[in-house]
Order: sequence, then C-alpha cells, then structure tokens
Amino acid sequence: MAANVHHYSFILKETNFTRLCFTKPMLTVNESFPGPTIHVRKGDRAFVNVHNNGKYGVTIHWHGVKQPHNPWSDGPENITQCPIQPGKNFTYEVIFSDEEGTLWWHAHSDWSRATVHGHIVILPERGKTYPFSEPYAEQTIFLGSWFDTDVKELIDDATATGSDPEASTGFTINGWPGALYNCSNETIYTLGVEYGQTYLLRLVSGVMNEEMFFGIAGHNFTVVAQDASYLKPIVTSYIMIAPGQTMDILLTADQTPSYYYIAASPFFDSNAPFDNTTTTAILRYTNVTSAPSTIPMPSLPFVTDKEAVDNFTAQLRALASKEHPISVPKNFTERIIISVSVNQLPCEANVTCGGPNGNRLAASLNNISFSTPTTDILQAYYRNLNDTYEDDFPNQPPVYFNFSGVDTELYLLPEVGTKLKMIEYGASIEILYQGTNVGNAENHPMHLHGYSFYVVGSAYGNWNETTSPATYNLVDPPEVNTVGVPKNGWTAIRFVANNPGVWFMHCHLERHSSWGMNSVIIVKNGPTNGTSIRRPPPNLPVCA
Repeated sequence: MAANVHHYSFILKETNFTRLCFTKPMLTVNESFPGPTIHVRKGDRAFVNVHNNGKYGVTIHWHGVKQPHNPWSDGPENITQCPIQPGKNFTYEVIFSDEEGTLWWHAHSDWSRATVHGHIVILPERGKTYPFSEPYAEQTIFLGSWFDTDVKELIDDATATGSDPEASTGFTINGWPGALYNCSNETIYTLGVEYGQTYLLRLVSGVMNEEMFFGIAGHNFTVVAQDASYLKPIVTSYIMIAPGQTMDILLTADQTPSYYYIAASPFFDSNAPFDNTTTTAILRYTNVTSAPSTIPMPSLPFVTDKEAVDNFTAQLRALASKEHPISVPKNFTERIIISVSVNQLPCEANVTCGGPNGNRLAASLNNISFSTPTTDILQAYYRNLNDTYEDDFPNQPPVYFNFSGVDTELYLLPEVGTKLKMIEYGASIEILYQGTNVGNAENHPMHLHGYSFYVVGSAYGNWNETTSPATYNLVDPPEVNTVGVPKNGWTAIRFVANNPGVWFMHCHLERHSSWGMNSVIIVKNGPTNGTSIRRPPPNLPVCA
C-alpha cells in the first residue's frame, strides 16, 4: 500500500508565556507549549516546513525516526545540517519506516529543545490493529522542564565560565507545572476520563536533565510500548522514564469516580545539582462536579531509589510476537567499548571558570570530549572535506582501570576533538557503554540517531568480557533508541548497521551533551544506490 504524505508548517517565534507568576518570551512552534503533534501511520512520510522567525539559528530533530538513507533531515546542528537562520526556512522530509507508537520532535540547537518540542503519533498501517484491545480514547502526555530564566542565556553563560548550568525551576505536564509549586493556581493540566473506559496515554519525557518517576494515584496501568516498539505488557503503579524516552500506557478508569493526582518527580542518584520538585496534573472522572477536600497523590519512589528503577527496567522485554517480530544479532562483527565520564578541563588564561577547582566542566566518551564543528559533518563527509573531523574514534578506552570504583583526579582530563567512528554497511555492531566514577557518576541516557537498537544486557560494576555476555538477553530484549546506562554500571546494545549516513550519538542529559558527552558514527554506503545515502536536498541551510 502506498504511503500517505503529510504536510506541516512550523512557525518558530518568540511568544510570551506565564507560569508560576513569571512571564517570559520563549521560542516555540506555532505559539504552543508543547508544540503541535504530528500524526502519521506506519510507513508514511511528512514534509515539515520550518520557518524561523526567532532570534537565532535552530534545527529540528525527529527523535527516534530512523530516516532511512536520509540523514539530511535528521536535524542535529552542525552534525547533519547547519542551523536555519532567522528569517529563513527549510523543509524537512521525515521518512517513517518500521516505527509504530509514540516518538517526538524537538529542537537540536543548544538548549532550545526546552521549549521547542512536541509529539509524533504513529498509528498502525491501515487495516492493521494494535497488539492490544482498541482503547476508548488516546491522550498525549508531555513531561517537560520549566526555567524562569531564558534557556539560551542560561547555557551561554554556563558555557562561557565552564560552570554547571542552573537547574530548572520546575517540571511540567503538558506545559503546566501543577499544584505543588508556589503561585501555581490555575496552572494544572486536567485529563477527563469516563468510568470503565480504557485510555492509551502516549508519554514523552522531554525533561532536560533528570530521569523521572511517573504515576497516577489509586491506579495501576499497563506499559505496552517504549520508543515506538511494542513490549510484553507490564502492569505497574509507576514507571521510570529518562529524557528522550517515550512510553505507551494503557489506563483503565476503574476506581471510585473522583479526582486523582497524576504526578512526576525526579530520580537522581548523584551529587550534581538538580530540580527536586514534583509536577502534577489531575485525572478527573466525568460527572464529578467538585474535587474532594484532599486529592489523593500517587506514592512515587524516593528520589534516589535505584531499586525501584531496577525493578521497573528489568521488566522491559520486547513483545517479539509473530505480528511484531524482532531480529536480534546473535553475533557481532565489531564490538565498540565506550567509557562514559564527566570530566574537567583546565581554565584558559585570564578567564575565571566556575567548575570544580576553578576548572571548566567537561564530559567525554572514551576520554574524548566532543568538539562540535562550525560546519556540518554530513556535508563534509559527503563532499570529502576531511578537515572538519577525524575518523579515528577508538574502539576502546585509552586506559583500562576500575571504571566503577576509582574516583581520582588521574582520569579527569579528557582529550578534546571531533572524532568519529566509521562503520561498514551491514556490519553487526555491539556497543558496550561503561559508566565510570570519574568526575560525578550518574545514570546516562544514551541516544543514537538513525537507529533503534536492542538492549541485550545491563548491570552495575565493570563489564567483564568473559562473564558479562553470559547474562545477555538475546531472546526478547527491548528495542529502543535511548537507554539509561546505570550509575557506575554498563549497558550493552546491538544493531545491524543498515542505514548509511552520519548519525549523532550522545547523552540526553542536556548538561552532559553540552560538555561533550557525544560522538558521531558514520555508516558507509552499501554497494548499490538503494543502500547508499540519498542526494542532498537543494535547499539545505547555509553555514553562517
């Protein structure tokens, strides 16, 4: 069946918004926060014309959309394109393939995704159904961060001094902070439900720097998908969702009709500063005309409750049914071991830096802190302009040590560079992310553009080449695009490199990405036009 084609117009402009008695102009799409939802079916494509009427250059990324052979429309600034400058426009061609469920789009320039973001809803192909009973209705739920300050000024100031950016003022559900903040009257989202009906909640975490627990008072629910890939159903009273991840949840309104709080609060097991607040919304049964004197609140895990996180994530298994099969690489062509660290760089002469010990905060993969170039890597690669990057990102850390145990200044200093990893088309790849105790250890949600991958293993401590692979799940591992690497632990992923292009790989904690916890993989062209990168579109933004 021929794919449907959809057309959207995104107008980026500064619009005044008031939250928590604070009004500020902020960059949004079509004057909405969150922005508009893109609706497609599996295998469709969408043309999104982005007009930038803002004050600075911006790009848009279609998070989790594989964009087969089409990295030109993937979006990360100076990786696959230069920014759309103020007064200019660019039409993205968003090509959907095997994704089905919930994804999202967001700006991919500095910290502008804090306000420039929205859902992508991918329905099954016509004539096909969900692998669960048809819900009565669907609702998008977006978890976000609210800053009383201008987010571009915030990260620009922090970058100038090498300091830790200020934490957000609060969190939001569908753009509203909720009832627990000062000056929060009438700033709460309400979800109306009918008793006895089942609803599909499409949950996105666009939070900037914290993983989140999420729950609904008095109600269990069933998690049926993550990152637009179906799961074996998980019945639970809470979830833990990292920045960049999505989850599809079935909620049955089967409790005494009343008002119930929906809430999200952080999971944060680190010494770094963070936003330790709770955002709320209201689940309101229809025909209930007034709220009870006390609205029940969900009992979410404590902010440092790693056991609650592990209990939830251990249940994530691919549906792996006949209608929704998976194809896990049982063997691999190449294994890439990547140490993940927070680091420090020495302060420049005649500059006062705000990081620890008067240094500049940094972050790295394999002890290389990524330096984003001033022109985009995809064009440089496509046109053989090799002075933009180096293609020698290493397959292993430069030094092996007790990654999860050592906390010493010996390993604080990274190399700075624009180093990429070249991968042969069709190769079966295993990436082993090894968290370290260097700098400030915490959970790292790692995201790879252009691919979904199978999470075949994860544990605390140091990965062991002999014993760790024996624990892998090669039967029904979840297929995702963003995965949390546990604090002082490791995560192993596998995928087949069948999508040629230039693809960004980074931590989705915005602080860490800003500090250099990034790299790029380049999957080379295959032997035919059908296994090669498409030609570039004629109207690519020009590098300033």
